[in-house]
Amino acid sequence: MRRPLVLLALLHIAGTQAAAQSAPAKPRARDLGIAAQIGGTPGALDAITDVAGVEVGHTTLISGNGALVVGQGPVRTGVTVVHPRGKDDPDPVMGAWFTLNGNGEMTGTTWLQESGFLEGPIAITNTHSVGVVRDAILQWQVKRPGLQPWGLPMVAETYDGRLNDINGFHVKPEHALAALDGARPGVVPREGNVGGGTGMICHGFKGGIGTASRKLDPRDGGYTVGVLVQCNCCSRRELRVAGVPVGQEIPDLLPCTATNDPTVRAPGPRCDAAPTTPTNRDDNADEGQGSIIVVVATDAPLLPHQLKRIATRVSLGIGRMGGVGGNSSGDIFVAFSTANAHTAADTGLAHLTMIPNGRINPLFYATTQATEEAIVNAMLQAETMTGANYARVYALPVDRLMAAMRKYGR
Repeated sequence: MRRPLVLLALLHIAGTQAAAQSAPAKPRARDLGIAAQIGGTPGALDAITDVAGVEVGHTTLISGNGALVVGQGPVRTGVTVVHPRGKDDPDPVMGAWFTLNGNGEMTGTTWLQESGFLEGPIAITNTHSVGVVRDAILQWQVKRPGLQPWGLPMVAETYDGRLNDINGFHVKPEHALAALDGARPGVVPREGNVGGGTGMICHGFKGGIGTASRKLDPRDGGYTVGVLVQCNCCSRRELRVAGVPVGQEIPDLLPCTATNDPTVRAPGPRCDAAPTTPTNRDDNADEGQGSIIVVVATDAPLLPHQLKRIATRVSLGIGRMGGVGGNSSGDIFVAFSTANAHTAADTGLAHLTMIPNGRINPLFYATTQATEEAIVNAMLQAETMTGANYARVYALPVDRLMAAMRKYGR
């Protein structure tokens, strides 16, 4: 089997224009009117990059088809990177993290909690590639002027072993370095099957990377909240979009095995098998399992204890979609503020600003709304994918989603 094809998605406006010329764009929640139903006002890009300075980069690895051969493929994985102030600005940002359910990993959290500062980029990959991505960030960091010659990088994961040869360890240092160096501000041209989200499953549909943002009213400060998710969690049966029970309206198109070869071990039903009557149990192996990683960025001047409060509100956005933080799910979130620059420097007394707690509620609403929409965007932008051992996961069908929305008056 040939080596993995590396697809590096550089997130900038020119890349978006080129992609638009080569293939029709899939609609996002804002295009379908769903963002308005969720609530709030999206930013100009409706992405985490609406927060000035934030840059995002992906490396996507896709190669091979058919039966799984560990070490060879099929490969469906990658790396996604978020730079809080951009890759050329080493100034730490204030931050905090929160875990809804801890069956997962996010490195660097103990120092973030202790210091209140996030020093360097955030990366997201698959469960078995956290170490190599972490080490690659250190290699990248120690060679760049202005960055300290040590670090405790923040790398998070979700499990893509249903579609990907996860035990083949296909993510290499060069893939993480490409995502770090290729990150760009501006329009995010790709979501869904990209970067760390390439092999992920969300509410029983193809999931992955999604992003969204909310712009506060000028009376509330006019601040921006941006969210990026790597969604690989949650039950189809419980799926809701803007309050509509979409999972109950689309109970079919569950993950399946796309071959009739009896020698292939099928972790789920065969795709051409006769449909069965849905039950009240999560019989499908992916239902209610998996994980979700969420990164929240804001330009609002918040201190670490306030950012902890922001990070906890991510849980409400996931809950509005029908997520419950199941026992086997790693639901881990990080929030940071790009305000109060240079306050981490040892220059004597630091002078900073903060929003009073009494005025923080609009940011809670924005976080919840942007999280919900980012998850919807991850599913809307994803494509049907067939991976290791012919495992197939279907994309959320837009026509049936909109029919469900209309049925419930949304």
